[in-house]
Amino acid sequence: MSWTPLGPPIPPPLPVPPPPVAFSGSRGEFFRLARRGAGLEFVTLGFYRFWLLTDIRRHLWANTVVDGDAAEYTGRGKELLIGFLVALAILMPIYLGYFLIGLEAERLKAFASIPLIAFFYLFGQFAIYRARRYRLTRTVWRGVRFWMSGSGWIYALQASLWGLLSTVTLGLALPWRAAALERYKMRHSYYGDLQGSFEGRGWGFFKRGWWLWLVAMVTLIVLFVTVPLAKWYPALLPLAKVVFGAALLIPIVTPFLYGIFKAIEWRWWLSGIRFGGVRLESSLPKSALIGLYWKVIGWIVVLGLVFAAYLALCTVMVASIGGEGLTEFFKTPESMRSIPLLVLLGLGYLTLALAFNVVIRVYLTRDLWVIVLGSVNISGLEAAANVAARGDLANALGEGFADGLDVGGF
Repeated sequence: MSWTPLGPPIPPPLPVPPPPVAFSGSRGEFFRLARRGAGLEFVTLGFYRFWLLTDIRRHLWANTVVDGDAAEYTGRGKELLIGFLVALAILMPIYLGYFLIGLEAERLKAFASIPLIAFFYLFGQFAIYRARRYRLTRTVWRGVRFWMSGSGWIYALQASLWGLLSTVTLGLALPWRAAALERYKMRHSYYGDLQGSFEGRGWGFFKRGWWLWLVAMVTLIVLFVTVPLAKWYPALLPLAKVVFGAALLIPIVTPFLYGIFKAIEWRWWLSGIRFGGVRLESSLPKSALIGLYWKVIGWIVVLGLVFAAYLALCTVMVASIGGEGLTEFFKTPESMRSIPLLVLLGLGYLTLALAFNVVIRVYLTRDLWVIVLGSVNISGLEAAANVAARGDLANALGEGFADGLDVGGF
């Protein structure tokens, strides 16, 4: 009643290996995190942002799974707060000195603005490098920490010189600037004892997005040359009207062009990252990020309309409490100095700013992270199997400078 099948036994199916890169976090969880953080920022007048930024990074790092293992972010909000306060103590005398110069003489203030702007640009690049160093030393994967060496001032000097060249060439040198700065950063980046490198080239970046630069240059030339010349040459007036009408399309076209540019930049940057034998490649389409920017614009319009309605309601309410009509209320000089109205407007403006932050964090931090991460493929991970731990922790002063100069970012 039994029989043995002919041939060798069929082996059991092999387990499907996990995808090299994946994101496991839910969007609702991140939205609740951002919403709760915005509420605490409102209560603490913005000081909770250091802990919120830490929670956001922990969420993104912990849900970024590479070869089955998630990353870990070990930074703390207290570190960011201390770094910001120390940076503020260093920057405050500079701001105060510039303010005193402005009080002394308007001419001296105008003269001092050029070196001040140059100094802040140089210092801002230094802050960007040091902030990246802090984030790397707080990033752990499989028990091994990333870290970074190099000099922030050398990087700032290179960034400033490349920035000057980009200005002279009207942005044409930007791809080569990005490639040179990334090579310096990656050459001093490590995963344990595994040194990083960057293989992206400026020419490769330029080939992918040269037409965007051409569109921008043609637009600027037409707007700032054709329209002014029409005042001196009436024959150009019909052309100037056409140009002016076409300029109205710029707000509609800009999100498309900027979304394409950022997608090209992300793909070029990710495809150039190397850590020893570990290679990253990205297949991000050019149209992948356009929808995110349009969603942000849509929410900004909606929130702006809600804020306008709130202003109207507050004005009507304050005027009615004073027993005056709207016309009589605005005729009185004290209307714009009404304490209740100013308090309500201040609260509304703060709420609007925090709502903008929630929108930006959900779409341009979390959703952008997920889309970009989904395009990444990693090969050669076996090269990172036997790395030895190296490097020291960096302090959060660089993050503090970046926050104090408003040049922060991933």
